[in-house]
Amino acid sequence: MGTGPAQTPSSTRAGPEPSPAPPGPGDTGDSDLTQEGSGPASIRGGGEKVIRAGMGDSPGRGAPQRRHRAQPGRAGKYEPRPEGPTSMGSLAQREDLQDDEDKNSAFTWEVQANNRAYNAQFKEKVFLCWRRKKYKTNVIRTAKYNFFSFLPLNLYEQLHRVSNLYFLLIIILQSIPDISTLPWFSLGAPMVCLLFIRATRDLVDDIGRHKSDRAINNRPCQILMGKSFKRKKWQNLCVGDVVCLHKDNIVPADMLLLASTEPSSLCYVETVDIDGETNLKFRQALMVTHKELTSVKKMASFQGTVTCEAPNSRMHHFVGCLEWNDKKYSLDIGNLLLRGCRIRNTDTCYGMVIYAGFDTKIMKNCGKIHLKRTKLDLLMNKLVVVVFISVVLICLVLAFSFGFSVREFKDQHYYLSGLHGSSVAAESFFIFWGFLILLSVTIPMSMFILSEFIYLGNSVFINWDVQMYYQPQDVPAKARSTSLNDHLGQVEYIFSDKTGTLTQNILTFNKCCINGRVYGPDSEARTRPKENPYLWNKFADGKLLFCNAALLHLVRSNRDTAVREFWRLLAICHTVMVRESRRECPDQLLYQAASPDEGALVTAARNFGYVFLSRTQDTITIVELGEERVYQVLAIMDFNSMRKRMSVLVRKPEGTICLYTKGADTVIFERLHSRGATEFATEAALAAFAQETLRTLCLAYREVAEDIYDDWQQRHQEASLLLQNRAQALQQLLGATAIEDRLQDGVPETIKCLKKSNIKIWVLTGDKQETAVNVGFACELLSENMLILEEKEISRILETYWESNNNFLTKKSLSQVKLALVINGDFLDKLLVSLRKEPRALVQNVNVDEAWQEPGQSRRDFLYARRLSLLCRRFGLPLAAPTAEDPAEDSGARRRSEVLQERAFVDLASNCQAVICCRVTPKQKALIVALVKKYHQVVTLAIGDGANDVNMIKTADVGVGLAGQEGMQAVQNSDFVLGQFCFLQRLLLVHGRWSYVRICKFLRYFFYKTMASMMVQVWFACYNGFTAQPLYEGWFLALFNLLYSTLPVLYIGLFEQDISAEQSLEQPELYLAGQKDELFNYWVFVQAVAHGMATSLVNFFMTLWISHDTAGPASFSDHQSFAVVVALSGLLSITMEVILIIKYWTVLCVVTILLSLGFYAIMTTITQSFWLFRVSPKTFPFLYADLSVLSSPSILLVVLLSASINTFPVLALRVIFPALKKLLTKEEKVEEGPSEDIFAVEPLPHLYRESRARRSSYAFSHREGYADLITQGTILRRGPGVSSDIASESIEPSDEVASSSSKESHW
Repeated sequence: MGTGPAQTPSSTRAGPEPSPAPPGPGDTGDSDLTQEGSGPASIRGGGEKVIRAGMGDSPGRGAPQRRHRAQPGRAGKYEPRPEGPTSMGSLAQREDLQDDEDKNSAFTWEVQANNRAYNAQFKEKVFLCWRRKKYKTNVIRTAKYNFFSFLPLNLYEQLHRVSNLYFLLIIILQSIPDISTLPWFSLGAPMVCLLFIRATRDLVDDIGRHKSDRAINNRPCQILMGKSFKRKKWQNLCVGDVVCLHKDNIVPADMLLLASTEPSSLCYVETVDIDGETNLKFRQALMVTHKELTSVKKMASFQGTVTCEAPNSRMHHFVGCLEWNDKKYSLDIGNLLLRGCRIRNTDTCYGMVIYAGFDTKIMKNCGKIHLKRTKLDLLMNKLVVVVFISVVLICLVLAFSFGFSVREFKDQHYYLSGLHGSSVAAESFFIFWGFLILLSVTIPMSMFILSEFIYLGNSVFINWDVQMYYQPQDVPAKARSTSLNDHLGQVEYIFSDKTGTLTQNILTFNKCCINGRVYGPDSEARTRPKENPYLWNKFADGKLLFCNAALLHLVRSNRDTAVREFWRLLAICHTVMVRESRRECPDQLLYQAASPDEGALVTAARNFGYVFLSRTQDTITIVELGEERVYQVLAIMDFNSMRKRMSVLVRKPEGTICLYTKGADTVIFERLHSRGATEFATEAALAAFAQETLRTLCLAYREVAEDIYDDWQQRHQEASLLLQNRAQALQQLLGATAIEDRLQDGVPETIKCLKKSNIKIWVLTGDKQETAVNVGFACELLSENMLILEEKEISRILETYWESNNNFLTKKSLSQVKLALVINGDFLDKLLVSLRKEPRALVQNVNVDEAWQEPGQSRRDFLYARRLSLLCRRFGLPLAAPTAEDPAEDSGARRRSEVLQERAFVDLASNCQAVICCRVTPKQKALIVALVKKYHQVVTLAIGDGANDVNMIKTADVGVGLAGQEGMQAVQNSDFVLGQFCFLQRLLLVHGRWSYVRICKFLRYFFYKTMASMMVQVWFACYNGFTAQPLYEGWFLALFNLLYSTLPVLYIGLFEQDISAEQSLEQPELYLAGQKDELFNYWVFVQAVAHGMATSLVNFFMTLWISHDTAGPASFSDHQSFAVVVALSGLLSITMEVILIIKYWTVLCVVTILLSLGFYAIMTTITQSFWLFRVSPKTFPFLYADLSVLSSPSILLVVLLSASINTFPVLALRVIFPALKKLLTKEEKVEEGPSEDIFAVEPLPHLYRESRARRSSYAFSHREGYADLITQGTILRRGPGVSSDIASESIEPSDEVASSSSKESHW
């Protein structure tokens, strides 16, 4: 069989882990492509795949078909093969979707190896005649600014704030001499200061991004230049370059794997930075490049051309073809090394760059940097507009009043008209602008400057909190953004990743049940025993925390057959590999597992004395309590989504044949030959393990008679079914294992506390549904009394939602139910309109074995149908699904219905206690967050620790990055950094709530004191002929917000606490105030303005009426004395107000108040001194004004009277009103919460998910291991005596034979 173009198969497999690759060097033939008509080297029956060890496979056989041959032409299309069960939708929907996908699947990307000139000739149109290079460089720039764009772009962003535009307008007006009442620099200097502070903050943040980009772009790599590999930087990479990578290197771009030093050019990668999974995945080069590109010289002459799909965000899919030497070879995701992966267990590999820089899949999923604004910031923009409009109206009224008074004055004093040459209208026009400048202080610049310091201070407090310091990894909490602190106190939705965020991504052997007896960790072993109990075993790794003295005694005594077979099964029945480089040091074994669960089981067996030592293509070597035993492997039947179990058929050294099986309890128990006390005890143990949210597996074995095996072997050669109706039962149930997917410390308690704070938590993960649900129960996000809705039920509810006048979700029946949603990415892709704008995945999850059913499936289908019927009856849904839409229906109407359905889904999910989205891509995570923000206008928080969470973190209002195992991408793109998920509780309920309370009090008090001090200018205008003359001394206006009233309000913004941190955590219900915007809103703003105006009225008119018709030394009816009395009354009034509202009294608080009053005394003494008056009488006109006023006791009484009138009524209201409110609350009947039972009237037990369904989440979610690679020899170097000449072919069973079997094999 010569190397040639592959035949076109009927399907392609795509996914995070590629199908097993073609055979190794020892196999015959030289084509790496699957041939049409050549099936796997296995026996198929009832939907299961059996791979017989020891039998080499012909080229293209031995693995499910996963590659196509390219169609003629450069832009061929591939026909994708579905991979998993569909979640919703009809066949017509799938056909429509396929049409859309075909449009997106055209191959428009062409890259030639080692030919930069050829690749550089491709251009793309940008605008009109402007064209640029089609292929991007490998330079990454995530920073917002550069040297030239910083100043204009930052100014543009800052002028998006309405307040800055307002201040800029006032500064321009102040610079006009004819209308200016204050010098331009009085507002210009603070404006420059404010812009400088914000620009500095943005610059510091962006410098951090530049440093990160520079570090990434300058990473070293080896690029083929000429005829040798030269050390270059990542930024020097271009598409088409051939790159050499070594063990532990990070892949710099999306590359086609050409060859590696491993057998069959396998390459193992760790994708923890992409999807958070720590288990190794393998990628494999085409066999033609594996065999041909064996030297640097041959790689330098390699001129292959790759034609593939354009860059996209589909992380787990790739379709293309390699054209080389006039032949085409199909490519899929299994041939691609993605940027961000890390090379593991592979000494050297070579790749050709396909996508570089921002064209790589991981960068396509990163999203853009969003300008994040808090709700209070957006509200302030609106309030600035409201205040500005109000000031303009007041100025218009005052200007018109001035016009009327001037006209009347001129009529009475005609002889003065010669001094005023301008008209009344012109004077009124100038007076309008004069008043506008005078009253511009109603929006104080100092408030915005102080708020920047307050935000900065609260961020520093987060950084200094030692209770959020994670000592094991030396990670303190860090606020990377200083402008979002108050948003932490208003969060309503948390979107969390699972792996590495809720869990530690560490799986440990926790418990086991052997022969009906449960063995858990001893009490002292729950921490760590003083002495290692496994010292007797030289192979023990010393890391196993599980220890049970009784079980250890049984193992070492070697008398109990069940115990011996239990551990033997764990050491044999797996697809774990041992690192070759460690074979010379057998006591330092390093296992390489397809999943962390399997690695935990094999490691547990190793510590208990049953050590998996090595394997060849047809043998496995075990050390059992010090004795080395070699088992001949006759067949390996790996996990898959339908079998839910794994079996290994081995011949023992004694010659007997034994079948070892591990899998889901629902599968194993159905195959037991009988039920006894052991089986019932094991089932009870499984139920107990499930309550503890442990991941379980059942273990069983059977001794196979020689005649049965001979008969099976003959049937295998005849392509019949495996043990057809002969071995219908497993002989003995050995027991069960319980693996703990360890949560991070304090996760359940944190989630429970956050739920009490009315915060909804959604888990968005790329993991499988069963695993995610199991973790949901473990962290108490889900509970047994929740009704978990799945896709068919959700679809039925959504179809009914809009037919019930949009009020279905508010029905009383729904409010009595604790709901939870569990959905996957495919369901979202078909349901949500926003996701349909994204390119569709070319592979739909439809399993080819879907038609086959497990034993007992019919009963489960019946129970599900009954459950759906009860659900429809309880909620009033129609039992029959709504009829399909008319194809001729208007597309616009269909589009509107889709938008309504999208809104219905968000409403339904928002009414749920928990939502878990599984198998979602990074872009889908971001779109889900955007949907909630779009329809509910709530504050969202996203938390994650990997590169796959970056887009979600950027999209949410607040992004939190965990410094974990998955690199620093999430941290570098986050607003806040934490070491553990449990610190989120303190970040939100303590720091977030405090920040919100502080900034709200700060804003309310600042508006109050501004109105209280500045509205007197309006009242004074009524008595000075509306001439825009200032009442206060100029220095009082300048220093009022700078020294006289700044320190107390700054103390409020930085240190105010209504309750302590411990009380905040004990009373999470108090967090609702921030979610409901109770502490600062339009009504609070109106109250502050009204309170300030009332204070100004009292201060002005009380002083005016008392000073009326007074004379003599005690009189203060002159302008300067009057201004001093009003100013002093206002200062004391606002000081008393700050004393009333502060709840956290410290020595610092007293000092700030005393300093404010002291500054007033000191500065007025200086500015009203005689020597300054002599220097500049116009600048310092108030000579000894305060001294003369304060020397009169009667005037002091006026000041005290004004302050008392302003204080006592407010104090009375604040004491009486809460008391009345508390009294009314006690009299009201306390409404009862939702019942713990889902349905109080008519209990429907079948609406609950059985706990058994999640007992075997590991078996249901387990991916296929390395069985194909092991049995084909692809992953192994051939052992002695194994020749490629004895490779045999298997014949695919005919349809007639397949249909004749009524039962599935128990293997």
